[in-house]
Amino acid sequence: MNSKKIVVLGAGESGTGAAILAKDRGMDVFLSDYGTVAPRYAAMLDAEGIDWEQGGHSTDRILRAHEIVKSPGIPETAPIVQAARRAGIPVISEIELAGRYLPEGTRTVCITGSNGKTTTTMLTCHILRGAGIDASTAGNIGSSLALQVAREPHAVYVVELSSFQLDNMTDFRADTAVITNITPDHLDRYDHLMDNYVAAKMRILQNMRPCDTFVHWADDPVVMRRSELEALVPRDEMFGQGDPAALAAATDGRSLWLHGSELMPLEELSLAGEHNRLNSMAAALAAESMGADREAIRRGLRTFAPVEHRLEPAGTVDGVRWINDSKATNVNSCFYALGAMTTPTVLILGGKDKGNDYSEILPLVREKVKAIVAMGLHNEKIVEFFSPYVAVESTASLADAVAACRRLADAGDTVLLSPCCASFDLFSSYEDRGRRFKDAVARLADHK
Repeated sequence: MNSKKIVVLGAGESGTGAAILAKDRGMDVFLSDYGTVAPRYAAMLDAEGIDWEQGGHSTDRILRAHEIVKSPGIPETAPIVQAARRAGIPVISEIELAGRYLPEGTRTVCITGSNGKTTTTMLTCHILRGAGIDASTAGNIGSSLALQVAREPHAVYVVELSSFQLDNMTDFRADTAVITNITPDHLDRYDHLMDNYVAAKMRILQNMRPCDTFVHWADDPVVMRRSELEALVPRDEMFGQGDPAALAAATDGRSLWLHGSELMPLEELSLAGEHNRLNSMAAALAAESMGADREAIRRGLRTFAPVEHRLEPAGTVDGVRWINDSKATNVNSCFYALGAMTTPTVLILGGKDKGNDYSEILPLVREKVKAIVAMGLHNEKIVEFFSPYVAVESTASLADAVAACRRLADAGDTVLLSPCCASFDLFSSYEDRGRRFKDAVARLADHK
């Protein structure tokens, strides 16, 4: 029995997977959750014989650990994390732990960004599977990387990484790193300093080798500025709208090009919108770096189904189209959603504000939005900012917001839930918000 003592903080998907991997590698594992452990994860821990607690932290026991694995949702400012730092105990992420035990030959595509990373992750995996490559998603979506390494190994992992996961990674290395874009988000976790947030995102490039690949958007000013300052080691592959001869992947308004050769007409892409063209190019380059050929890439881009909660059609009621974009938890995501709107739009905004600057979407609001429905417990900022430009109605519940949209939208209009904010004032997650929104629209259709 390995005597190394590992403490895992947090018993969600990430923490439970880390605990099981550590146990499988013979470590002395203890899991501690300050809140309540979900029944599913409690059952998994019990089945594995892993010692765990909930409803508080046994500080003395935790501080006897040789290493602590911190779940990404726990902030660095948490007292138990601060106590561990003072005690000199290394604090790592679940991804860092999993990376130590990847079987030889396993490869990783790691994808981060403020927007588009979930779509790009799922699309990349879809292409790889269609190419006959044993690929699986991990990180922010699917089963945790640690759990899959422990119990369900794959040849390629396509890993969606948030800035919180990147914060506690030191030795982990991506074979292919993708940054979709970087815009302000989660600044409340980074002392409200954009540079701190950007530094977290750029950690995805650490430890990369010349044979590795860095995929990024050519028109992202933040990434391009940082890239010029960093001594980039991996092969640099850029995508964007522009000259197909100058970019690894490009769109020219008519076709998608790969390495200077036309791949397919844009009208054949399964995902609509300019933002999804960028996601499609990023996924194509990432999948190619893992061995997918052009035909597999073309086929994957044609057949991929849209991601839930990202510009997802929720139904049409009395000629009004309802769109679920609940995953738009920051202003830049809403910007791309509004860019895809082609009819007069009633826009639902609101939730837990993360220091949002709404000026980025103001030109599109003035051009495309006929009314805004603010949905949340604290709508003052939204009402104050947008009222000079467009009608704004404040609501404090989903039911009231949907009723307001029903009243404000006419046949031929679109109601777009693209909140710009986290969901935690009224909902448990953006998924909960999106599913409840879709349920509400379905009830409207049933009671026409």
